[in-house]
Amino acid sequence: MGTFALLRRYLIIALTSLSIGYAQEASSASNSTTLDPFKDGEWFEYHVRYGPFNASAITLKLSATTWQNKPVFHAQGYGKSTGLFRLFFKVEDYYESYFDSTNGLPYRFIRNIDEGGYTKNIEMQFDHIQGKVEYIDKKKDTVKQLDFKPGAQDMISAFYYLRKQFPKALIPEGEGFELDMFFDQQDFRFQLVYLGKETISTTFGKMRCLKFIPSVQSGRVFKDTESVTIWVSDDLNRIPIRIEAGLAVGTLHIDLERFRNLNNPFEIQVTQ
Repeated sequence: MGTFALLRRYLIIALTSLSIGYAQEASSASNSTTLDPFKDGEWFEYHVRYGPFNASAITLKLSATTWQNKPVFHAQGYGKSTGLFRLFFKVEDYYESYFDSTNGLPYRFIRNIDEGGYTKNIEMQFDHIQGKVEYIDKKKDTVKQLDFKPGAQDMISAFYYLRKQFPKALIPEGEGFELDMFFDQQDFRFQLVYLGKETISTTFGKMRCLKFIPSVQSGRVFKDTESVTIWVSDDLNRIPIRIEAGLAVGTLHIDLERFRNLNNPFEIQVTQ
């Protein structure tokens, strides 16, 4: 599996982590009132660029439905390579998560990917009472029963779960926090360090963001353990706005390009 395939896999994981810090960061305008950062019909589109090239596009959409008679949100993520990259490396990635509309716990997760010929088609069903995951590998036609940590999220539900956690205290700059996730048949802990606030230029104008560095494993893709930087909107939507990833050769940029049906005002700084 090539560098670009490994990178595509990480990008979806990165999207799930973008709001971890805001779950701890207090907004001066929010006080003690809880407002949901998302609702039925929310939709995002991100463009991934590598140098001067458009490498891929990622969309995330959310809808309200039911799963086994429970009210849930159904999140769907889709990523594909575009432009010149698609000519020599075709990527088609589908991710889905059904998670509880009240407590955010995942019930069902689907991952169906084709990354330059590397394919995987799995489904996971979570039993939070027994602490078991039914891991269904549709490609290999196998079913496993696996243990997972209480409260662990799948890689898509984590994105929405953490956005919904209302902040209770400020995090000092330079301090980190963690999240338990279940991925590739095992629990793992994702870590983020808060770097403070920063105003950046975006497609929509200047935006004040919360800035983070996730802890990622260094190796043949990322240059070191702090080579990825994440910016999250400093408003009640808590939207991932930008990711920059330093690779072994060059830098990859992921930017929010379009959105629909936000639950709160999209805050852009207006300059005279």
